[in-house]
Amino acid sequence: MPQLSSTSMFKHQAMALAMSLSLSCSALSVAASPAAETPLAQLPYTPSLDVPSMDRSVDPCDDFYQFACGGWIKNNPIPEDQSHWSVYGKLAVENQRFLWGILDTLAKSTEKNAEKSALTPTQAKMGDYFGACMNEDAARSQGLAPLQPLLQQIAALSAKDQLPSLLAALHQATNNERFFFRYGAGQDFGNSSQVITFAMAAGLSLPDRDFYVKRDARSLALIKKFEAHVARMFELAGESPEAAAKAARSVLSTERALARATLTQVDKRDPYKTYNKLKPAALQDLTPSFSWAAYRAALGMAGPAGATNVTEPAFFKALDARLQRMSLGEIKTYLNWALISSHAALLAPEMVQAHFDFFGQTLHGTPQLKARWKRCVELVDLQLGEALGQEFVARSFSPELKQQTERMTAEIEAAMADSIKALPWMSAATKKQALAKLGSIVNKVGYPERWRDYSAMPVNRDSLVANVQAGHRFEFQRQLAKIGQPLDRGEWAMTPQTVNAYYDAQMNDINFPAAVLQPPLYDPKMDAAPNYGNTGGTIGHELVHGFDDEGRKFDAKGNLKDWWSKKDGREFEKRAACVAEQYAQYTIVDDIKINSQLTLGEDLADLGGLVLALTAWKQHVAGQVLENKDGLTPEQRFFVGFAQWDCNNARPEALRVQALTNPHSPGRYRINGVVVNMPEFERAFACKPGQALVKPEAKRCKVW
Repeated sequence: MPQLSSTSMFKHQAMALAMSLSLSCSALSVAASPAAETPLAQLPYTPSLDVPSMDRSVDPCDDFYQFACGGWIKNNPIPEDQSHWSVYGKLAVENQRFLWGILDTLAKSTEKNAEKSALTPTQAKMGDYFGACMNEDAARSQGLAPLQPLLQQIAALSAKDQLPSLLAALHQATNNERFFFRYGAGQDFGNSSQVITFAMAAGLSLPDRDFYVKRDARSLALIKKFEAHVARMFELAGESPEAAAKAARSVLSTERALARATLTQVDKRDPYKTYNKLKPAALQDLTPSFSWAAYRAALGMAGPAGATNVTEPAFFKALDARLQRMSLGEIKTYLNWALISSHAALLAPEMVQAHFDFFGQTLHGTPQLKARWKRCVELVDLQLGEALGQEFVARSFSPELKQQTERMTAEIEAAMADSIKALPWMSAATKKQALAKLGSIVNKVGYPERWRDYSAMPVNRDSLVANVQAGHRFEFQRQLAKIGQPLDRGEWAMTPQTVNAYYDAQMNDINFPAAVLQPPLYDPKMDAAPNYGNTGGTIGHELVHGFDDEGRKFDAKGNLKDWWSKKDGREFEKRAACVAEQYAQYTIVDDIKINSQLTLGEDLADLGGLVLALTAWKQHVAGQVLENKDGLTPEQRFFVGFAQWDCNNARPEALRVQALTNPHSPGRYRINGVVVNMPEFERAFACKPGQALVKPEAKRCKVW
């Protein structure tokens, strides 16, 4: 249900690998925060069923999303510094303003030695980090100086056999995704209790391979703008216009070659295509000109190399061929671009602005840079996230709220067990395996039981770039240290202050950070109906991810293993195809339809999750006398509560990017596409045949 709840096996690695800073879509503002923006002393209250957010002039049976969210859409225009805006996004920004107050107080305390002594070492570290980040004058005066050590290492490259050690230095200090490939740790798909090395495709500036390979007029125009942006950045770094234009052509040529060799988003969802466990010799055979032994040595990885999961072997073959063809100058140009662009949002104002002009405005349609405080809060969240999470939880998450969520989760899991037992299309043998997997799921609510230790991460007040690079090194080495060690099943891949939730197929756990359990999502002041529609739907959504088209390929222990009979597998695929065919008809923007093979897992989870939440709510209130409120029956309140979690607006540019990259369908279809398959919705609103959200029973989709 949340925006990042996909069960893709890249989920855990992508979030855990160096807590990679994604600097491509937003940037530090060069302007002061607007006067209206001040830190929040406490989180504001918005009910989980907000009547003014509705539009009762719309017939719910024709467009339930507009009925439930029309008022919200009208009253919540997209802020100038956002590419899209939603209930989740608004809550996330409110959380940021709350965290801003905490960090601002810590930063001011660290400036005064007398007050700093009253802080814990971790609080002082956050204060220094935030203080360094907010110092725009330092960024302006330092220019490119913070990058000079790495720029000099790139300039010193005199032979291709030195590239492994150079990439090791760059991968540790920077955004791992920007330098040819990613490297780190992950659970073995075949044995989830083992942590092994992963080597993954990377090296692209744009969000997806399709930006480079599509040949329609809009795509070609965007590529031209990207090339012009690269040239502009090289000019800002000191190159002449002629040299900058040449460098941009070289960068684009390299990234196009990498893109052509990269799997599509749909293929990446298939764990059988991304599980290629190779011994060291086989890995080396993929890249004859690139020494993995030298790379590992430069990372400080002592001892014999174990197996590596190479998620895209064809990519590494193509990368090696590309490296053999490239001159040293072309390699240096590409690395310089990756280094400068991955740091651009941290540098002097002209770099920040140029970076934003393309990645924020051109690519996503965002008119205005984010205020600096927002980006600084995001950076602390990314690199000192659990330390900040402790502060958030202490102020915003009660033991009672944790208990209430755990109770609701148990009820929805019981509904899932009943659903499995009653399935007419699944055999007894497969049901036994499904129930075993369901019973093995671990529920994590609020925050981790053991907080992360950041004592080994150095932070100072003098340089934001130095702090960010130190954060990268700390997390990269923390990940590498997991290889060959016992798996820590208590680890989280999200911070407690993240407004989101996720299911991890290899951990076989569902995770609900404290921030996603705040109003207007979970509302302790509200009756059960909207809470079960909203948070209950989220819990059911994450639970169903364990049994969607991707999650079902993993067993109760989190291993990639087919535990389905062939007949049952075909029956599942037939029902999943119903959902895929339905969503493939929906238009995202322009004439772009939903890629329903990309969104299938989320669409299945949306539908199945709400079915489970409705069952659990009915059982929860069984025997109670329920009253109408706000002109809505209890059943109607359940469905409106569900719909209002995803009220949103998005700019056309952002929707075009979403069409290529986002495994979630747009909000309107995450709501209307679900209720059209539920006879309970039809009855709740007395819908009549022929209305848009009335589907004949024989055509309704249902899996769980």
